[in-house]
Amino acid sequence: MRTDLRLVPTVLVTWSVALLGSLIDATWSGALAGVLALAGLLLLARARRHRPAAQRASTISATLALAAVLGVAVAVSCAVTANTREVGPLAEAVSGGSGVLIEVQITGVPAEVPVPGHSSGHRWSVTAGLVKVTSKGSVTQGAADVMVVGGNGWQNVRPGQHVRTSGTLKAVREGQSQAALLSASSAPVVIGAAFDVRQSAFDVRREFVAASAWLPSDPAGLMPGMVTGDTSALPESLEADMKTTGMTHLTAVSGANCSLVMGGFVLLARCLRLTRPLAGAFAACGLTAFVVMVGPDPSVLRAAVMGTVGLAALVGGLRGRSLTFLCLATIILLLLDPGMAANVGFLLSVLATLGIVLLAGRMASWVPSVVPRWLAAGCAVPLSAQLLCGPVIVALQPQFTPYALIANVVAGPLVAPITIFGTVAVPLAVVFPWLAVVPVAVAGGCAGVVAGIARFFAHLPGAALPWAEGPAGVSAMVALSLLSGLVVWMMLHPAGVMYHVMTLHRGVMLILERGGRRNHGRLEACKKTSGRNHLWLLPKTPGPRASRRTTSAGGRRRRPP
Repeated sequence: MRTDLRLVPTVLVTWSVALLGSLIDATWSGALAGVLALAGLLLLARARRHRPAAQRASTISATLALAAVLGVAVAVSCAVTANTREVGPLAEAVSGGSGVLIEVQITGVPAEVPVPGHSSGHRWSVTAGLVKVTSKGSVTQGAADVMVVGGNGWQNVRPGQHVRTSGTLKAVREGQSQAALLSASSAPVVIGAAFDVRQSAFDVRREFVAASAWLPSDPAGLMPGMVTGDTSALPESLEADMKTTGMTHLTAVSGANCSLVMGGFVLLARCLRLTRPLAGAFAACGLTAFVVMVGPDPSVLRAAVMGTVGLAALVGGLRGRSLTFLCLATIILLLLDPGMAANVGFLLSVLATLGIVLLAGRMASWVPSVVPRWLAAGCAVPLSAQLLCGPVIVALQPQFTPYALIANVVAGPLVAPITIFGTVAVPLAVVFPWLAVVPVAVAGGCAGVVAGIARFFAHLPGAALPWAEGPAGVSAMVALSLLSGLVVWMMLHPAGVMYHVMTLHRGVMLILERGGRRNHGRLEACKKTSGRNHLWLLPKTPGPRASRRTTSAGGRRRRPP
């Protein structure tokens, strides 16, 4: 089956426009939208003009026109966000730099972050929506997103709470979608709370962490992270070991979790003998509930949207178009939130999925038939994801982890039972805690093995090697990824390697032989030319006729006169 690349230009254009729009102001974003709109109109006119004559040229023009139109939508969204940041309700307070009294509505979940200058104690960040702000005696109300960074007390805020605090408003860094950064100087004061489904999801995650507390410290902290993304109980030493071995992605809910959950709901729908549309709707509802429970992280949203698109295609009878589904999911998320273009987690999620879609199947087919297919796929999936994510990871953390591949391959078979049994235990931990003991024990046992694998490989010699920083390091990792793919192919195709070596040898010998013949001909021509040009230097000898004339009848030579 040929790979469908028609949506790839659209992804590249929307991602580039979203990334550029986060770095420029509203005026330039509007100008960019105008240029893209003009380009889209020209391409549409060209597509209509070439449709009867050249279908291929018409298809290419229509594809590029679609990319331009969606790029316009992303540019307009970036312009609106930049305008809110420049002339919105918080613009004056940000430019003034004075202290403010502010009321916000919590919209996210607190996360611990390292902040320069605050090495002692803990700092927490959480997203919130503006209610009103008081600056220099004036009260301003409006809609704006705020990133709040504060100390003790901010780890206890919940989505939906209406809180009051004081602090200083600062400009956000380039690439962030919030209108301002609030450096809170006081603890939050809760003055009200509204119902928020994210609050209920947060409570469910907390109950699951509490239901796992009887396990040893490593599985008790790792299993909730692998199932719901809650790493609040993860030991710092285990987190460092997983970072050393390249296994931190296991503590973030991603595509694998969503695929397993969605597959479980589809299987349950088949057991209930539901029709295809009802089964798709049932699986979509289950996936939505899972996403709400774990939180709308970029990787989760990417996997959820991709799974929803895949379900729609399955209901419609379309299969085997993973790259198209990935492109659609990426485009939809960039249209909804252009700020994701600058999110490293979203980039790594897309690259890992792209590597699995494009390379995993081919690499698994390279393995000889005597090797079980599940083992071939288990090795090909992490390798293909690592090849594409390696350059980005090195740019963020310049070190090389030689045991990352084998550690992920060994831990890979344990991810499915942890996700399945852990997901089953989540609702049981809330409703019937005593029934959750068995699935928690099974998932916790597997999580303990994963933790042991991380600790084993992290303490081997050379587990974390230094790597070059900057563009040199990224270029070196790109070259290493290409070389690794070539080495894997050569190891699994010795006959093909020998064939290509012999073909190269014959080609080199043919070139050398032709070059030798050409040089020999040139040498002979040079000799002939040199001989003709230097005949006047040779002594003159009598020819055959002169010799006969100077010979007597008896055969004796006469002295010439």
